[in-house]
Parts: sequence; C-alpha cells; structure tokens
Amino acid sequence: MIKTLKTAFLLTLTFTLFFGGLYPTCIYLIGHLFFPYQAGGSLLFHPNTQSIIGSELIAQGFDSPVYFHPRPSDTGESPYNGTNSGGSELGPSMKALIDANVTRADQYRQTNCLTPDTCVPVDAVTASSSGLDPHISISNALLQAPRVAMARNMPEEDVHALIQQFTERPSFGLFGEARVNVLMLNLRLDNAVVEKER
Repeated sequence: MIKTLKTAFLLTLTFTLFFGGLYPTCIYLIGHLFFPYQAGGSLLFHPNTQSIIGSELIAQGFDSPVYFHPRPSDTGESPYNGTNSGGSELGPSMKALIDANVTRADQYRQTNCLTPDTCVPVDAVTASSSGLDPHISISNALLQAPRVAMARNMPEEDVHALIQQFTERPSFGLFGEARVNVLMLNLRLDNAVVEKER
C-alpha cells in the first residue's frame, strides 16, 4: 500500500509541476514572444490619450443608425459584458429561444428598413456561445449597409467598399467563414485613428 501511495504521490507531483507550471509558462512565453499583440488581448488604443478603445476580439454594443450593429449578446443583464461571457443555454427547439429569434428578426427588419419577407441572417438574431463575437457575416453587413449609408449621407458603394476592406477570410482558406469585424469597421467609418498594442 505504501508503494501505491508513493507512486500516486509522485505522479500527482509530476503532473502538477508539468501541467500546472511548466506547460502554462511555456505557452505564456511563446505567446508573448511571438504573438504579443494577440496575447495582450488585441487591444486598440487612442493615439493621443492612450486610452483603450476596445479589443478586436470582444464585441461592443452599437445601436446608433450610423454604425453597424454586432450580433446579439446573451451575457446577462448587461449585454456585451466581458466579465460574464456565455450563451443563453437555450436549446434550438425551446419556445423561449424561438420567440426571441422571431422578435429579433422583426426588430432587425424594422431597424434596417427591410420588407417583412426579407430573409434575415442567422447571426443577426442569435448570440454566439461567448455572447461576445466581434464579427458578423458578410450578408449581415450588406443588409445593414443601406441604413448606415443613409444615416451618414455617404454613397452606399463607399460603405460596400469598406465592408470589403474589412472582410476577414477563412483562416488558412479553410476554417470558418468570411466575416467582418464590427468594431474595426465602425472605427473606420468614424475615420478614427487607432494604435494597436505593441
């Protein structure tokens, strides 16, 4: 029995040191040495005040007609709350989720002056599993473009060009779908100059 306890203790100590110390330290060092911007949270700073504007990785709430709107957020009473990341935990067949999606689709059509039979992109009415997805689909962005162009009194073609400029392609051409980062697009619409964390 003593031999078994000794083996269990040594294994526990070994795994604790490796997975609780060595491995996290290596990942931390690799991240900060080779990917410092991403490891630091992909933060954006105002060039004059050096105040944090936001992160490329975390959605912010935009509801003004002059901005593109992000995906809905289910982070509790305070939407887009980075300290309470999570989804609604509602299943696809649950009435509460279906009703919420119908309501969101109606609001989306009304906000963007769309006809009642316009097909609404799924990301316009559903939150991501984190509730903080900073991206929207291309189709979502294109449906919002006429509203943004009208609110800003700018040609719709210019808005489309910005959407194309800020479209991120699938990783390695394989993983995910083409998407638009809402914060980066909205900052560009404001002609805001930002600095990325060095």
